[in-house]
Parts: sequence; structure tokens; C-alpha cells
Amino acid sequence: MPHQPLRMIDANLNRSSEGLRVLEDVARFLLNDTELSQRLRTLRHTLARETQSLSVGLLSGRDSEHDVGRLHSKDKEPITKASSPQGLLDLVTANAKRAEESLRVIEELAKLPELNSMLNSASFEQTRFALYTLERDLISRISRRDKVERISGLYVILDRQFLAGRDELEIATQIIEGGAKAIQLRDKQSKKGEMLLVAQKLRGLCGQAGVLFIINDYLDLTLAVNADGLHIGQEDLPLPVVRSELPIDRIVGCSVTTVSQAVRAQNEGADYIAVGSIFPTATKKEAIIVGVDMLKELKHTISIPVVAIGGINQNNIGQVVAAGADAVAVISAVLGEEDVKGAVRKLVARMKMVKEKCQNP
Repeated sequence: MPHQPLRMIDANLNRSSEGLRVLEDVARFLLNDTELSQRLRTLRHTLARETQSLSVGLLSGRDSEHDVGRLHSKDKEPITKASSPQGLLDLVTANAKRAEESLRVIEELAKLPELNSMLNSASFEQTRFALYTLERDLISRISRRDKVERISGLYVILDRQFLAGRDELEIATQIIEGGAKAIQLRDKQSKKGEMLLVAQKLRGLCGQAGVLFIINDYLDLTLAVNADGLHIGQEDLPLPVVRSELPIDRIVGCSVTTVSQAVRAQNEGADYIAVGSIFPTATKKEAIIVGVDMLKELKHTISIPVVAIGGINQNNIGQVVAAGADAVAVISAVLGEEDVKGAVRKLVARMKMVKEKCQNP
């Protein structure tokens, strides 16, 4: 068999395998994503099996010393720092394209009469299309990583019914000045047109302050105001549907009351889960009380952030922080106080104190 096709296959097989390995390590070590890293590993192993029959021939035809492509290797543009979100995006894109282009070359070469009995062109095509999907999923995870990391500290739910007519923008300003990291707009009764106007104002305020803005329940409203994310419950739209409809850089949170619900939410694409009610709460009298021990169990079971919710106040917030909650969601503990900013500051200070104590016992 002529060496030229074998050299081309060898070079492109190396490129695709190396690119896949970089993507796999990004998923494994930088994103800590078991499912994505396993999918990439399976793809890499499948590629190795498909070309196993040519292994001796490929090595025999290899001539790296006289490869004219080596002359251009120094001219490649450097990839930006992989520690930054944009650097990671560049890294993933570059290596995905490298692997995809190489797979296409092997796919075409496999159609040659002297090679089609040993290589299945359709298999390389299938691998290439699987990689297109994996590239999208990796880019999606990286694009949301900054927002996911901001699911920490105090998460205030701005319940319009609880506000009872008070100005949402004024209350949100106090919440932000008090030190909250995220605000969720919740309204179970108003018309969408009215909610849209409120959401647009809150989106602008939160964006300027660098505070996450989440919409409760309504996918259409989330899209309309370009909110940072959407929060859904067990009876809302299924997570896979929500994930497919939202832009890839928007986050999704999901309310759960059991470990199995949390695991399923994580597997279906949730970026964080809210578990509760941790304690009895006046804002949701029919809520299932799960207790602080549920937090500890979830922290050992899932890898996405866990937000504690339900009946949490100044007196018991230390318990949920000590149990491992990444963030704490409150309604009445803030909105029920005359001094909203002061209430937020007290809760934030209490969380910080308990967290420092846990880290330095």
C-alpha cells in the first residue's frame, strides 16, 4: 500500500486523538464533569479501535522528520490563558475544530479503494457528528461557569405578593447594597405584561451591580429580558426542554426535596439545586420539611451548587452554612423587615462568620 495515504491517516489520527484528549481533560479536571469526560473518553477509544488494524502500517509510514508541516508550527497563534472563561472557550474551540477537521480527512481517505476494506468511512462520520454535539455541550458548560460560581452567599427571592405593593426597584437596590449575590423575581399572580416591565428594570439594576438576576418559573420572561437564568420546580417545564430552549450561557436552577430529584436534576442539566424547606416557613405552609441533614447528604452526592431554602433567618442561618450550603435563599427574613438593607447585611455577616469558623476551626 502507498505510504502517502497512510501518512495522511497517521497525521490526522494523531491530531484528532490529541484534540479529543485535551477536551477530555478540560471536562475532567477543569469542569469536574464526569458525564462529559466519559463521553469524550468513549469517543477517543472508539477512534483507536477503528484504526487498530492499521497500527503497524501507520507507524511504518510515519516520517515526522521530513514533514513539511513542521516548518509552520512556530507561526501558530498562541491560545489565551486557559484559566479565564474566554481562554477556555478558545482552547475548546481550537481543539474541537482540530479533531473534527482531522476526522473528516480520515473519513474521506477511508473511501479510497485501497483503504475501504480496512476502514469504515461511516464510522468516522458518526464520530465527527458526535463531536459536534460534545463541542456544543463543553462550550455551554464553560459559558455558564462564571454564573454558576456566583451561586454563593445570600440569594434573595423578591416575591411580589410578599412585597404587597412596595416598589420592587427600591427594595432590590437595598438588597444589593446589603450584599446579596443573587435576586430571583417571583410572581405567581400578575399578568405577564406587568411582570415584563418589572423584570426589565430589575435586569438593568442587577446587571450594573454584578448581581445574578434569576426569573422564577417563566421561560418566556427569562428570554424576553435576557435574565442570567431561570429557576423551576418539579411541576414546571422539564429540565431538558428548558435547557434546549435557553441560550447556552444561561443557567437553570431546580427545586428539589429528595436526593433522587437532585441527582436527576444534575443529570438533566441543572446548574444548581435549591433544597427545602429546611425549616417550617410561613411563606409556604404546605412545604415538605427536609431538615439540615439533607444538605449534608446532597453535598456528598452531587457536584453542582446547593442552595438552602425555607424558614431560614438570622437565628438558624448558621446551621445551614455549617451544613455546607453554597448559598442561602430567603424571603421573609429580608422582605419582612423594615430595614431591608440592614437585614441583608446581618445575614451576610452571619454567613461569613460561620463559614470562616468552619474553615478555621
